[in-house]
Amino acid sequence: MAARRGFLPLINYLRVRVDSLPCNHHSPLRLSNNVLIRRFSEEVKGSFLDKSEVTDRVISCVKNFQKVDPSKVTPTAHFQNDLGLDSLDAVEIVMALEEEFGFEIPDNEADKINSIKLAVDFIASHPQAK
Repeated sequence: MAARRGFLPLINYLRVRVDSLPCNHHSPLRLSNNVLIRRFSEEVKGSFLDKSEVTDRVISCVKNFQKVDPSKVTPTAHFQNDLGLDSLDAVEIVMALEEEFGFEIPDNEADKINSIKLAVDFIASHPQAK
């Protein structure tokens, strides 16, 4: 406890008010943050798949499913309403999509995927999709 009291004057001396830091557009602090943000966003942007590529691959995967009439498959087709699939079939399609894109879809998200559009949106926004 005595050691803590000895550090208090030092900490108070080193403390800098946030509003006293330079925040204009040309400050080194601001520029370094912008560079880091730009570099990070370029890396992240490059890691997502193109939505049209995802759409084509999802449609192909669904068309190859045995219980689906390929002529009914569209980018907005609903698994149950348009393709006549039951919930177990939808689970099998999601599993096929996991294999196709090389990542695991969590169960709580997989339950929400009930159409080609939702599958495409989820996969295109997932950084681990390959």
